[in-house]
Amino acid sequence: MAGNREFANRRLHSLLGVIPVGVFLIQHLVVNSYGLRGEDAFNKAAHFMGNLPFRLLLETAIIYLPLLYHAVYGIYIAFTAKNNVGRYGYFRNWMFMLQRVTGIITLIFVVWHLWETRIQAAFGTHVDFQMMENILSNPLMLWFYIIGIVSTTFHFANGLWSFAVSWGITVSPKSQRISTYVTLVIFVALSALGVSTILAFA
Repeated sequence: MAGNREFANRRLHSLLGVIPVGVFLIQHLVVNSYGLRGEDAFNKAAHFMGNLPFRLLLETAIIYLPLLYHAVYGIYIAFTAKNNVGRYGYFRNWMFMLQRVTGIITLIFVVWHLWETRIQAAFGTHVDFQMMENILSNPLMLWFYIIGIVSTTFHFANGLWSFAVSWGITVSPKSQRISTYVTLVIFVALSALGVSTILAFA
């Protein structure tokens, strides 16, 4: 019974990491990428997203609650999992370890980012190009955001590989090998989009 419950929890954790949290990550990166087109383009995109009807309800149900479950259960996995990197050194063991490490980094980054943007917006601060420009004018914060974005995109892309395995989508070694290449491309593409946007703000 306990084994079945843990299996179900892990599958739910994996599913929520892709839908809706992963989908929101992609959407967030795409909206932020309007910063590459200049201040006006970003401010219009941010204003549109910030004024969606029932925004708080939607964010709570579709983003915050799934993210909370994924984060809490992810911490449990990170601190109870047995890594075999030092003993075996296989590629997938390294990916397993990096998934846990980037999960913790991503959690720290997301909480801080929410504090600097969503929480500050609740106190009346405008979320706009200038806000991000001010945040990233500090070189330490610039590097923190770059590391946070790369960690987040890696965690998502590598999580896609695990999701496909745990949900029986990629069963054979060949399909898992192809999935490795596909998720690597996704990681590089999303990282490039996120980092280039951060540099545009900076």
